[in-house]
Amino acid sequence: MAMELKPIVKRLGARPSTVGGIKVFRGRRGSVEIIVSQIGVGPEMAARSTERLLDQFTVDHVVVSGIAGGIDPTATIGSVVVPEVVLDAKSGREYRPSPLGDTAMGGKVATVDELITDPSRLARLVGEGVSALEMESTGVGSVCESRDMPWTVVRVISDRPDDGYTDASVLGTLRPDGSADLRAALRLMATKPGRIPGLVRLGRDSASAAVKAARTTLEALA
Repeated sequence: MAMELKPIVKRLGARPSTVGGIKVFRGRRGSVEIIVSQIGVGPEMAARSTERLLDQFTVDHVVVSGIAGGIDPTATIGSVVVPEVVLDAKSGREYRPSPLGDTAMGGKVATVDELITDPSRLARLVGEGVSALEMESTGVGSVCESRDMPWTVVRVISDRPDDGYTDASVLGTLRPDGSADLRAALRLMATKPGRIPGLVRLGRDSASAAVKAARTTLEALA
């Protein structure tokens, strides 16, 4: 999402560029050149974006960086998750990211293509060892693994389903490319003013988590 992109671009001092019709930001961390791009929301869009990027650029390592929803007791707001396993919740297939620098890896996250709030479904995922949910990594992983490309996932917990702040109406304030639909957001606040305090907290926690994800990712690339 744009919120996840901005702190990486800012910390990196990256410059915008368009290559093959794809908007990217290019910068350096020490001797490492880094290309940053939004990949959209959902595993299918993430896979298409990754294909296009890897067709245009020669890279050594792909990193998915951003926020996630925590579902087990250890996944509290602000926790960093660099999973050893990413589960495709729909197919049951597991993908295995690669190490990145000295960053410790551990645990399992699941990629979903819908917002899951049903307690029984969440409990089932926790029972399978899943600590957090997100919406893009298996799309990226499927492309990278088909090309023998090392890839890593860095996520920071921004919310939890049991806090009641995130639901389908909140997800509806995002466009498919991950940018905010301001009209939808204003409509949600106008029709459900009681949601405003929760939305403010969700926005604050998500922004803070995105900054931490950017910092963790760039430190691993130094």
